[in-house]
Amino acid sequence: MKNITLKQLRYFTAVARQGHFGRAADTCAVSQPALSMQIRELEAELGLKLFERGARQVRLTGFGEVFAQQAREILSRTEALGDLARKAQERVFGRLRLGVIPTIAPYLLPQLIGALGARYPGLDVNLRETLTSTLLQELDEGRIDAAIVALPVSEPSLHEEPLFDEAFVLVRPRAQEDMPVPSPERLREMRLLLLEEGHCFRDQALSFCEIPQIRPREGFDASSLSTLVQMVGAGIGVTLIPEMAVPVETRSADVSVARFAAPEPQRHIGMVWRRSSPLQTEMRELAGVVRDAGLGGRREALDQAGVVAQSAP
Repeated sequence: MKNITLKQLRYFTAVARQGHFGRAADTCAVSQPALSMQIRELEAELGLKLFERGARQVRLTGFGEVFAQQAREILSRTEALGDLARKAQERVFGRLRLGVIPTIAPYLLPQLIGALGARYPGLDVNLRETLTSTLLQELDEGRIDAAIVALPVSEPSLHEEPLFDEAFVLVRPRAQEDMPVPSPERLREMRLLLLEEGHCFRDQALSFCEIPQIRPREGFDASSLSTLVQMVGAGIGVTLIPEMAVPVETRSADVSVARFAAPEPQRHIGMVWRRSSPLQTEMRELAGVVRDAGLGGRREALDQAGVVAQSAP
């Protein structure tokens, strides 16, 4: 087993993650034939098949499942060696690969990028916006350094650093502005518009309303908070959005924003990174920058939007 390369392992984990050679090739920025050739060479070196190849999808074999776990561990440890070298050279934040979930990224990043530039001059920030499940997988594989997500993620290999708490607010058509704020029980009877499956914010909203995940829903499932708010403005239903999204998403929609009675629904925002990273102290310092940017930007945005913010935790 002398000829297995890191490139082959990266290509293999991409196919395992995507379940498709073409999409895996796109994520690796190579041609599909080049990627397929590396996978064939890897299987030849191992003497075993890693994938069951179908017409539309590829699946891991039993051996491939076990091999994938080891491959991800190897890639993660390889990235840790790079972190160690960066620390030794005192160039810890020459580059930062940061993941952010979509219900945070548009509202936090404008403040955060400026704060990072002021704190770490010359920092090369590579940003990745996608769902929590994908970010956790990319963290595990060493493809990003840290991620800003809703806590908890409950992954033993990851450290969770709390940043701040954020309430959810109700967005409803302007015509309903003077009506009482509905209770969670009443919301279950209304047409509640939510993000599509896969977004943790969807799960949090369903939890607040005590709506079972498996219960069939009639509504409108969107891929962005912006679409949800615009649909509310068109009179289709009501929705919940996080505080920090209020000034951005409601400025061009004919909607009203209202707070729920205490205890308000909320989410816990935090930063996660690998426990194996040698940059634990530096990551905590970075988390402090993110926390300050998030709290400061949140207060300013809510003041502009005319929504009274809760006191910071």
